[in-house]
Amino acid sequence: MTAFEFRNGELHAEELPLSQIAARFSTPTYVYSRAALTTAFRNFDAGFNGTDHLVCYSVKANSNLAILNLFARLGAGFDIVSGGELARVIAAGGDPGKIVFSGLGKTAAEMQQALQAGIFCFNVESAPELERLNRVAGEMGKRAPVSLRVNPDVDAKTHPYISTGLKNNKFGVACEDAFVLYQRAAALSHIDVCGIDCHIGSQLTELSPFLDALDRVLALVDQVEAAGITIHHLDIGGGIGIRYADETPPEFTDYAAAIRAKLGNRKFKLVMEPGRALVGNAGLLLTTVEYLKHGETRNFAIVDAAMNDLMRPALYDAFHEICAVKNGGANEQIYEVVGPVCESGDFLGHDRPLAIQPGDLLAIFSAGAYGMSMSSNYNTRPRAAEVMVDGGNAHEIRARETVPQLYSGEKILTD
Repeated sequence: MTAFEFRNGELHAEELPLSQIAARFSTPTYVYSRAALTTAFRNFDAGFNGTDHLVCYSVKANSNLAILNLFARLGAGFDIVSGGELARVIAAGGDPGKIVFSGLGKTAAEMQQALQAGIFCFNVESAPELERLNRVAGEMGKRAPVSLRVNPDVDAKTHPYISTGLKNNKFGVACEDAFVLYQRAAALSHIDVCGIDCHIGSQLTELSPFLDALDRVLALVDQVEAAGITIHHLDIGGGIGIRYADETPPEFTDYAAAIRAKLGNRKFKLVMEPGRALVGNAGLLLTTVEYLKHGETRNFAIVDAAMNDLMRPALYDAFHEICAVKNGGANEQIYEVVGPVCESGDFLGHDRPLAIQPGDLLAIFSAGAYGMSMSSNYNTRPRAAEVMVDGGNAHEIRARETVPQLYSGEKILTD
């Protein structure tokens, strides 16, 4: 089924009209489709049938407990980048033994937390991190499972802010330095070398960068194993893009087939870290038109969602499709869709043809990834509610914040 489609002139989430969701939960509200989330995970996972593999959902894309729990029940592992995300996964029922811990700034406390939980692997991104992890594990009387995140210097052909695999990016160990660091890791008394990791960026719409990076990683694997260091798993990262406008990202089946062809007869356990590909198009942001402001050069549709709710347009100049929830009722005009935040960069869409009037609902599509997880309280704005639709039922999976909650931890000086 299609997660979001028009029926009788009104946009629905699965079986529910979005106007009913707005009436019950108000706006702005993130709306997710359970069916779309489930289908995306199962389709991705099925591409690797017959291969020993672990799909580790990238928590940073959307960290709501209900979504994590849904993926955990489908058999997912998780890719985390903080101790907070580790705590979320465990609270949601995730298996610590299926967690990979990425990120280049792990603190000693986060390392202790992950070792105590018994995670699957640390993706180590530098020599100093490796030394710290060895020391922390030794203090705890443990051995830390490790893969090195290798930076293959491959252009992911994506937005520079979400490209991570070039030598001028902050992530990972340069390919030419990785062999020496693997030898060092193998010699450390509280490190277990178990894998190799590579992630070159996000919103990739071509297979060639994945395959170019994999060629370089496999050459390193051969070098490392020739030195007597066994690689048990290969983490190929995430990054498959989604369609926001006219992109044509690879199908999951094509991606899986290309990866498996590159591996040939190698018997690694495959680990992958999809995020956006699983949740991006399974969610939208529902917002209400507050005012229409018609000017000499531009018309503005001022809505109750803003850059603090959906940061991607302001941060990346990212495109999200926007449409009226109900058809008809006004003449179509070209609008800048903007929020009430006191910044000129507070926009959600440029030059959108819309037939709307004040009080109408708009749907901002492809907002399931990096929408709520990047939202903030700028301008003392409570973050949006989140709702999961399951057939004809809507479940509030995160209540809208209240203003008193925003300053409840703050203190006024008493003198």
